[in-house]
Amino acid sequence: MARIKEKLKSVRFRLFFTMCVVIVVIVVCLIVANNVVLETFYMYSKTKTVREVYNKINGYYNYDIPNAKIEAELRRVAFNNNFDIFIKTNDGVFIFSTDRDFYSTLSRINNIDENEENNNIIFKDHNMEIRRIDDDGNNISYILLDGTLDNGYSLYIRIPVVPIEESVQISNKVLILIGGITILLSAVIASYVSKKFTEPILQLNDIANKMSKLDFSKKFRITDTKDEINELGASINTMSDKLETTIKQLRENNIELEKDIEEKSKIDDMRKQFISDVSHELKTPIALIQGYAEGLIENVNTDEESRKFYAEVILDESNKMDRLVKQLLELMKLEYGKREFNNEEFNIVELISEVIRKCDVIIQENNINIKFDNQVPVCVVADEFYIEQVVTNYFTNALKHCIEVKGKKEIEIKISKNNDKIRVSVINTGENIKDEDIDRIWGRFYKVDTSRNRENGGTGIGLALVKAIMNNYQNDYGVINRQDGVEFYFELNEGSNE
Repeated sequence: MARIKEKLKSVRFRLFFTMCVVIVVIVVCLIVANNVVLETFYMYSKTKTVREVYNKINGYYNYDIPNAKIEAELRRVAFNNNFDIFIKTNDGVFIFSTDRDFYSTLSRINNIDENEENNNIIFKDHNMEIRRIDDDGNNISYILLDGTLDNGYSLYIRIPVVPIEESVQISNKVLILIGGITILLSAVIASYVSKKFTEPILQLNDIANKMSKLDFSKKFRITDTKDEINELGASINTMSDKLETTIKQLRENNIELEKDIEEKSKIDDMRKQFISDVSHELKTPIALIQGYAEGLIENVNTDEESRKFYAEVILDESNKMDRLVKQLLELMKLEYGKREFNNEEFNIVELISEVIRKCDVIIQENNINIKFDNQVPVCVVADEFYIEQVVTNYFTNALKHCIEVKGKKEIEIKISKNNDKIRVSVINTGENIKDEDIDRIWGRFYKVDTSRNRENGGTGIGLALVKAIMNNYQNDYGVINRQDGVEFYFELNEGSNE
C-alpha cells in the first residue's frame, strides 16, 4: 500500500494524470462547442456554398458558351456539391434540371412555404432568397435558393440538410473516441516524456543523497541541451566541487588541529623533561658556587692563591650558567618561531676561516691537523650570526671528539655543491656514533657520554641549536659515520657568487 502511495506521488504519475485531465477538458470543451456552434456554422457553410454556385452559374450565362458545355458544367457542379439544380426561363420554359422530380417538388415546397412557421429565410437580396425548408411530411429538410439570373432565368438550387442533431451526436461520438485514443497514446507519450524528465531528476537526487553522506565522487552528466535541468546539474556539480574542497580543507585543518593537540602534549612532556634537565644541569654549578662561596666566607684557606682559585671557580661556573641560560632562551625562540632572521649574502669560506682562527689555541694544544683548502669565495644567503653558531658548534664538537686513528688526527672541512644548495661538511677522525644515538644527539642536553663529565665543558644544547636553525631554513642537516671518523653537515641556499 505504501509503495502504491509512493508511486501516486511520483512525478511520472502526476505528469500522466495532468495530461489525461488536459485531454478530457479539451474533449469536453469541444463537445460543448459542437452542441452550441455546429448548427450555426453548418448553416453558414451551406449558405455560402449555394451563393458561390449561384454566382458561378450566373457567370456561365453571361458569356457566349454553348448550352451543351454549360449543362455539362452544371452537372459537374451539382455532383461535386451534392445538390439539385433547376433552371427555367421567365416564360416558364424548362431549361435544365438535375432531377426530374425537382420541378414537381417545387410546387409542394411553395405550399409548405405558405406556412410562415416553416418559412425560415436565411439570406435575401434583390437577386436571390435562401430559405430553410422543413418538409415534415417527408421528414426532410432543405436549403433552397430561389434566384433570378442576369439574363432573366429563374434558378433553383436545393441542398438536402442532414438533421443537425444527428451530426452533433456523430461528431460527439467521434470526439469521445478520439479522446479515448488520445488518452491511451498520452499514456505511452507521458511514460516516455516523464522518463526523459525524471531520469535527470533521479540522477540529481542520487547525487544529492551521496553528497549528504559526504561522497562527492558522482557528477551530473551535462548534455548539449541547454535547459534548466542541465543548468541545475551544472550548479550542483559546482556546489559538489566547492563542498568537497571545503570539507577536504576542514579535514586538513582538523588533522592539523589534532597534530597541534598532539604537539602540545609533546610540549608538555618536553617541558617536564626540560625542567628535569635544567635542574640537573644547574644543580652542579650551583652546588660548586655555594660550596666555594662558603669556603671564602669561612676562610677555609687563608692564603691569597687559594682564595683566588675559589673565586675563579665561582666565576667559571657563573659563566657556564649564564651561557646555558642564554642558549636555552635562544633555543626556545628558534623552536617556537619567535626569532626573525636577517638573511643576507656573505662568504661562507671567510666565516669558516674565522671560526678556525678563534679555536687556534685548542687546535695547537691537542695537536690536531686542520684541512681546509678553500681559497675561492663561496657566497650563501642566510643570517651570518646563526650560521656562525652552526659552524662553531660543529667545529668545537669535532675538536672535543677528535682522536688519532691510524696515525692520523685531523679535522677536514669541505664545501661542495648539492643541486642548488651549498653543503658544508665537518669531518673528524675518531669513534663512530652508535646507531641508537644518531637521532638522540640532536635533542636538548643529550650527551653521548651519559655520565655528563664536566671536563668536556659542553652544555648539550649545541646540536639542538643547529637543528632549530636548520629547521627554520628548511634545509638539510645531519651526521654520517665514516670509516675513520664522523661527518657532520648542513646545507644553505646558494648566493650569486658575483
